[in-house]
Amino acid sequence: MEKNMKISTAESCTGGLVASRLVNVPGVSDVFEEGYITYANEAKERILGVRKDTLQCFGAVSPQTAEEMALGAAGRTHAHCSIATTGIAGPGGGTPEKPVGLVYIACLVQGRVQVHRCLFEGDRQEVRRKASQAALQFMLEQLEAEIRLEA
Repeated sequence: MEKNMKISTAESCTGGLVASRLVNVPGVSDVFEEGYITYANEAKERILGVRKDTLQCFGAVSPQTAEEMALGAAGRTHAHCSIATTGIAGPGGGTPEKPVGLVYIACLVQGRVQVHRCLFEGDRQEVRRKASQAALQFMLEQLEAEIRLEA
């Protein structure tokens, strides 16, 4: 808020929890204008511009998809920052390669995207809650790093 940087969200497995946590902050309307819940692959493609090839080659739960979601949200909203989440909250849907609790979080700050791989334990609600908290913490770390670069 101090830097007057706009932020947007693109969420799959967290289903709006990241945006909800942002909205809990008084005055956030100065920097948060919109977010997207793109649960289905078709919505990721249509709304955020995630490439069909990315989804076919790497899957919806991948660092590549998370990055494209963050880029798409920032591009649509002209935000300086965006947070994207995609993962497997469970209880089903996991595989040995992509287990339940696997979440990729992408944070874009001033055009640079960082992706973080997380593996959370717990039931569906706990995985979603932990992922939304981790997403905001990751964004905070990226913003602090950006401020240090400017100094």
